[in-house]
Amino acid sequence: MRITLTAALMVMALAFTASAAQAKSLVIVFSHTGENYNVGNITTGNTMKLAQIIADKTKSDLFEVKPAKEYPSSYNECTDIAKREQNQKARPAILADKDISEYDTIYFGYPIWWGDIPMCLYTFIEAHDWEGKTIFPFCTHEGSGAGRTDRTLSATMKGANVHRVVAVRGTTAQNDPAASEKALAPLLK
Repeated sequence: MRITLTAALMVMALAFTASAAQAKSLVIVFSHTGENYNVGNITTGNTMKLAQIIADKTKSDLFEVKPAKEYPSSYNECTDIAKREQNQKARPAILADKDISEYDTIYFGYPIWWGDIPMCLYTFIEAHDWEGKTIFPFCTHEGSGAGRTDRTLSATMKGANVHRVVAVRGTTAQNDPAASEKALAPLLK
């Protein structure tokens, strides 16, 4: 009987270890390149810079949400389209999707556009089941903080445990990796 109990405990320990090893995390990000407010013309978006830090530090997979129709690189044109999409509650098509079912923890990154997430991210969010997921949102901005995204993400990602948004200025994300990492510290614990 003693051998059977020991064997059963070993099987349970192995199952727990395998389950913990299978727990995976994912960084989902939308980031805009081209002309950006206060940082000029960039080839790696502000939010992508943060996403890369998080993916590296947490050993997470990284998935970039890309709209099927790319946003203009001109800052003014892009903001005009972003505002129009928001007013119309548009759900722009995206190029590719990502199966999130195998991920327990998701880092969700975006720029603040008119106080909210870009509308193409609603397209992504509404296509998925968020039940039981732990979400760590992060965003870039140039003075508006997280906007209203604490409320909108909690309401939209139904069934998820959505943590408080970590907001980092785009100029910091673009130009100061050490300060960016420090600002992201609450997500990297």
